[in-house]
Amino acid sequence: MLTSEIKLDEINQFQEDLNDKKDSKVIERAVSHQGILASSEDFDAESKMDPVFSIDLSTGKVADQKQSGRCWMFAALNTMRIRLMNELKVADDFELSQNYTNFWDKFEKSNYFLENVLKTADKSLDSRKVSWLMQTPQQDGGQWDMLCALIEKYGIVPKYAMPETFSSEKSAQLNKYLNLKLRHDATILRELVADKASDNKIAKTKEKMLTEIYRMLSYTLGEPTKKFDFEYRDKDNNYHIDQNITPQDFFKKYVGVNLEDYVSLINSPTDDKPFNQTYTIEMLGNVVNGRQVKHLNLEMSELKKLAIKQLQNGESVWFGSDVGQSSNSKKGIMDTHLYAPDELFNTDLSLSKAERLDYSESLMTHAMVITGVDLVDGKPTKWKVENSWGEKVGTKGYFVMSDDWMDEFVYQFVINKKYLTEDQQKAQKQDPIVLKPWDPMGALA
Repeated sequence: MLTSEIKLDEINQFQEDLNDKKDSKVIERAVSHQGILASSEDFDAESKMDPVFSIDLSTGKVADQKQSGRCWMFAALNTMRIRLMNELKVADDFELSQNYTNFWDKFEKSNYFLENVLKTADKSLDSRKVSWLMQTPQQDGGQWDMLCALIEKYGIVPKYAMPETFSSEKSAQLNKYLNLKLRHDATILRELVADKASDNKIAKTKEKMLTEIYRMLSYTLGEPTKKFDFEYRDKDNNYHIDQNITPQDFFKKYVGVNLEDYVSLINSPTDDKPFNQTYTIEMLGNVVNGRQVKHLNLEMSELKKLAIKQLQNGESVWFGSDVGQSSNSKKGIMDTHLYAPDELFNTDLSLSKAERLDYSESLMTHAMVITGVDLVDGKPTKWKVENSWGEKVGTKGYFVMSDDWMDEFVYQFVINKKYLTEDQQKAQKQDPIVLKPWDPMGALA
């Protein structure tokens, strides 16, 4: 392979090329003072993203995940609280406890990590799997199936039954020391396996580790709710109370969603993932022996049809995307035409959706909820999105997503399988192909 250093005379030529561009100084002044995005923003594109939709569900006050990475959790619980708002007429600011599911998620992820440490204990520390495992023992993020696994085991509670704490809203400190604890425990477990310790000794050692982790989580997130009184006034000011109810019974009685009916659908147009096939990801999950992460890969046009069907039936749609791409979080706009950095720099910055996935330019980073769509002649032009960043961004916390942006940067939908075609339902039942742990479809929102 021919290699070459950068030569000084080449640098002179690069500078001459820059000097030949008459507007280079104007552009330099603009970008150096305002940055790339502000200098390349297209105000015409912004004007087309007005927050008016032909289908617009009422979903209440937007929640705020604060300084934590629990968007997937907030989004899922937001889809469920709509049922309580519609059927029980609870207040618009009613929320389900994100901290309750957060506690059990971190506890289960810790156990999941320790189990994976034992499964890979025969591999060297510099093997890619072990290196990947140790990079992030646990984190705030997750996927839909992981949330289902938690609810199926532990149920849910109203926010007041297990409110937020410092560490749930600002998770950096807890994540730092919980991951330190898990890496410490990993060294012990690997040493026990290397020394050919008995299964009983390893099990008792891991049990002690989990006892200590449970204590850490209880101190930082509060002890998990076991029973509580479900007490509220509805919008007609009628008083209701259901005393001494468990989180599992609360979910069954008041939310009543059959989580098995809701399946994960992805759009990954890469060569290694043929459409109409299911996939799972090695070492991805939280609850050991719980619900498996499973995705059915479909064309984006099919995903849109399914999302519209669900919205028309009055149900919002959980989805995962790369929210940082071509978006303005303050204005609440996600649109591929919002910025034109390629025109600003006079260079080609284009990549296809598949190329962005293959070359690590993009992956799912954030989960939100689709609550509306604007249909023109039966086709979507823009979508209404409920975020979880509070009411100070977008339109009281709601964003507008262009249809083009959905094509390029949305990777996952959760849809009730009753809306799938017969062929899609059949495909969804397939045994999944197992992807590598670092596959982009294993990214946590």
